[in-house]
Amino acid sequence: MTSVRLPLFPLNSVLFPGLVLPLNVFEARYRAMMRDLSAVPEDDRRFAVITIRDGREVAPTAQGMPDATLPAADGPAAGFGDDPMQAFHTVGCVADAATIREKSSDDDTGYEVLATGTTRFRLLSVDASGPYLTAELEELADDDGEGAGALASGVVRAFRTYQKRLAWANERTLSSGQDLPADPSVLSYLVAAAAVLDVPAKQQLLEAPDAATRLTQELTLLRQESALLGKLPSLPAVDLTRQPTHPN
Repeated sequence: MTSVRLPLFPLNSVLFPGLVLPLNVFEARYRAMMRDLSAVPEDDRRFAVITIRDGREVAPTAQGMPDATLPAADGPAAGFGDDPMQAFHTVGCVADAATIREKSSDDDTGYEVLATGTTRFRLLSVDASGPYLTAELEELADDDGEGAGALASGVVRAFRTYQKRLAWANERTLSSGQDLPADPSVLSYLVAAAAVLDVPAKQQLLEAPDAATRLTQELTLLRQESALLGKLPSLPAVDLTRQPTHPN
């Protein structure tokens, strides 16, 4: 088994391969990480994104802003307990930082980061001895699996129905003409990211061993969600289609 070691960035959301991840970085441990990544060649700015099991860090925050009423995080493993491995799911996604932009304020420096998910990985160990967490990980192969092509066609139809009912429930107009990818693996990740699902459901999709398994799960979820949306007169006045950037 071949393993690699990368900086570890815990999130309360799930990153999928091929999807864009915007980050607003202000905590000291993550600023140190971005400083180090900025110092390496642009084609090697990789870090590992892992989902936090309980869905939150030590201090919940508003989008991009720390909550001043709660204790500030202190140290690379702050908020993750004595054994950080237990605080995280075991499958995550490697991210490639295409843009790391430094931004200064009166009292400190933060970073605006734009990264893209590339490869799934299995978490093997976590090291908290440095200024930020690092992880030993094993990158996972992306296989289509048996019957992925046929499943992809079914998921496209189910996703179109889901989109229409979600738009109707939110009293929005659905934009037409957007093509979905033909590649089963790419399609499976796009649908997983776009569907309005909770973190455990998205994490389960990320952990699927191949595209066929993921598409099978998505077909079930999309049909369930579409049936539910079809029975609702309208959704509560919450914009379910917004995907907030992670407040770090």
